[in-house]
Amino acid sequence: MIKLTIDGIEVELEKPITVLEAARKAGIKIPTLCYFEGLKPFGGCRLCVVEVEKLPRLQTACTMMAADGMVVKTETEKIKAARRAMLEFLLINHPLDCPVCDKAGECELQDLVARYGPDAGRFREGKRRHPESFDDPIIVRNMERCVLCTRCIRMCEDLQGAYAITVTGRGSHSFVEPFSGGRYDCEYCGNCLTVCPVGAIMSRLHRHSYRPWYIQNNVETVCGYCGVGCTMILQMREGQIVRTIPEMGLGLNNGLLCVRGRFGYDFVQSEARLRMPMIRKDGELREVSWAEALDYVAKRLREISEKHGPQAVGGIGSSRCTNEDNYMLQRLMRFTIGTNNIDSAARLYYAPAQRFLERIFGQGITANLIPGIKNSDGVLIFGGDPTQINPILGLQIRAAGRESATVVTFGRAKGLERFAHYMLPGGPSVIDAVTGMIVQELRDKVQLSGENKWLEGEIQKTRVSEAVEGVSVDEVVERLKEMTNPVIIIGPEVLQSQNSDRTLLLIAQIVYLLNGRVFLLSDRPNYQGCIDMGVLPDMLPGGRPIEMFKHKAEEVMGKEVPTERGLNLFEMIEAASEGRLKALYVMGENPVFNLPDRERVTQALKGLEFLVVQDIFLTETALMADVVLPARAWSEKTGTFTNLERRIQMVRAGAESVEDMGDWRIIAELAQRLGEEKQFRSVEDVWEEITHVSPLHTALDYEEISKGNALWPYNGEPLRGVEEEVEIQGLDDIKPLKVEAVLQPDRPLYHSGSMSRHSKALKSIEDAPKVVIGEALSEKLSLKDGDRVRVTTERGTLKATVSIDSTLGDERVFLSNTFSEGNFSSLATYGVSRLGSMSLDANKVRVEKEEA
Repeated sequence: MIKLTIDGIEVELEKPITVLEAARKAGIKIPTLCYFEGLKPFGGCRLCVVEVEKLPRLQTACTMMAADGMVVKTETEKIKAARRAMLEFLLINHPLDCPVCDKAGECELQDLVARYGPDAGRFREGKRRHPESFDDPIIVRNMERCVLCTRCIRMCEDLQGAYAITVTGRGSHSFVEPFSGGRYDCEYCGNCLTVCPVGAIMSRLHRHSYRPWYIQNNVETVCGYCGVGCTMILQMREGQIVRTIPEMGLGLNNGLLCVRGRFGYDFVQSEARLRMPMIRKDGELREVSWAEALDYVAKRLREISEKHGPQAVGGIGSSRCTNEDNYMLQRLMRFTIGTNNIDSAARLYYAPAQRFLERIFGQGITANLIPGIKNSDGVLIFGGDPTQINPILGLQIRAAGRESATVVTFGRAKGLERFAHYMLPGGPSVIDAVTGMIVQELRDKVQLSGENKWLEGEIQKTRVSEAVEGVSVDEVVERLKEMTNPVIIIGPEVLQSQNSDRTLLLIAQIVYLLNGRVFLLSDRPNYQGCIDMGVLPDMLPGGRPIEMFKHKAEEVMGKEVPTERGLNLFEMIEAASEGRLKALYVMGENPVFNLPDRERVTQALKGLEFLVVQDIFLTETALMADVVLPARAWSEKTGTFTNLERRIQMVRAGAESVEDMGDWRIIAELAQRLGEEKQFRSVEDVWEEITHVSPLHTALDYEEISKGNALWPYNGEPLRGVEEEVEIQGLDDIKPLKVEAVLQPDRPLYHSGSMSRHSKALKSIEDAPKVVIGEALSEKLSLKDGDRVRVTTERGTLKATVSIDSTLGDERVFLSNTFSEGNFSSLATYGVSRLGSMSLDANKVRVEKEEA
């Protein structure tokens, strides 16, 4: 126990911390400019100086460690004079432009000068001059205001790990600049904006239009872009989002955001938003009233169900909608219409992968905490760049790598290039061979626990008949066998090939051998919620198989659960093309754009008798619909998301649109028109029913969820005994086949599906598709970054700019699926893998340099 006295107050500490932190613990505020929680102490501004008994000089509280018996004073006349002098020095070159500075009202320098500063300056020479930089589309730099606290640099290096900015020049000509010169070449996380104490680095999105006193209310909510679930504050004025900011100590992101969360909110205010329901009349979509639209939908669904049976109707849920929205859709399908034809885009990779892992290890295998990654002693990443798919999770990996953890990547991971100790190849079949080589070496070096005899038998069976040329795993295995707290992260790239079941079993063997914690990367905010709410053809809410828990659900609901096997997403498309599926209700999803083989999907949906689309934009799918219902965006909803940790988080509405209804309410109104007796008057009513229907969510209320600790299995009971033996072919004869040039979907940092194409801010950073290739292919074709290329598959050709990824070691080609004028799905087709996920192996591609 450390005891010290600060301003006459005795402070007891359990562990060594700085004097500044000890003072804050005692409720004593010591002024700072260069200090920021979470960053390494710098001691540059000298404003935190304090007197320490028996020491002759003033000491910086942010760098001095508290010691037992220490006596500290923080507000003597000597200290005030020193602070006044430091502020006077800072104001020598700092412009007195507070009335026009966007930082006014929340400027730390302004506050400190008001408290400690001199009444008048004595410096008569002119101030330094440096032109304000507007070279960047998102960030504006005014280096005349910079106080060289280096907070932005330390944030960029120590927490973000981007190393994009530095101090240039010397003396009074020292300025913070990006290494790239004018425009930033970085991840655009904007965390430098969070830490800047003055108006030196600001967002251009609200330049000259923001002041703290403009804000009418601050709403704490969860980001609607990816599956991490970062907590953020929506700052609202007149029903509009002015800006989104993080807050230190709040949420698992702890004061950090990524580019999408910080700048991508403006799609909500897009002029392209749907405002009124529309019905197709005389071949055109025309605006109608809510009553007319809902009456017509109910009439058509009833007619089709009565004529062709409930199995002729299907529903597609959304990983961008809340748990409550998705629950209501599956409720409509199962208990009102009477069909199990319900699925979501989680089918593409997330749901099949989780189901496979749970069959081996049991439910909850992926329920692990993101902040714990940085404390691990090893991180293995298979098939995907976490810094692009789930950026805040990626920062945890970077932090682990900096601390001492061994970071091993399998496949491309450009964002971890600086932090990875080993970067192994990760193309289809090659990743199987490399992983199999590791299993072969590792199984003789670790003690098997005997807990899973079947899996241990599969481990012994694994045999690589042909090693991967030029790849040695001996050093990696030596590192792995010493790990006691490893993390295994699985991305979509290894889950969307025909043999992904074998790949996943080999990864599961490493999980078992190392006793590792598993994370599934999630590029949408609520894949897990779709699964838990029963948006699956064979599962009820709470992850209960229909055949085992049908009667329990019927007791709670007082309604029958349909027994006929439901169709999954792929099967619904097939059934529509064959004429077996007559009606489809699509909520918050865009299958025409998001699924490959666009012509096939389009033709399938054209064959429907009735298509309903419920969305916030007139998407490619909505353009084909018979009825379009406008819904609310993430920031306009109240409800819950379940993130990739399986943590349930509160989503709160910043402002609710008066023209439209929430997704859950639209479905509730429709269900009443179809004969549903129960009325849902609020989203709380929906959640209340969920807690009774789902054994996993029993007695879990919004108050408990709001505390941020609603972790799996919550107050409920996980399903036991789901483990079973999984039969996989080819485990005893693994060979690395040559990785062909195939087209694969890219998941870029700056965008998220087709939704972000409506964000002006994100489009200002990247407004056109990029073709990502590796160095081998770029050398073969004599290409460099920025060159124009033609990309050709059996489905067509497009022209785009090339981007070279030095971590991509084969000839695969990656293309995003965001922009309507050039995207992955327009050039690709898909199959269904043995895992049950989407298989994208068949998309052979040719890249050619476009001559100027």
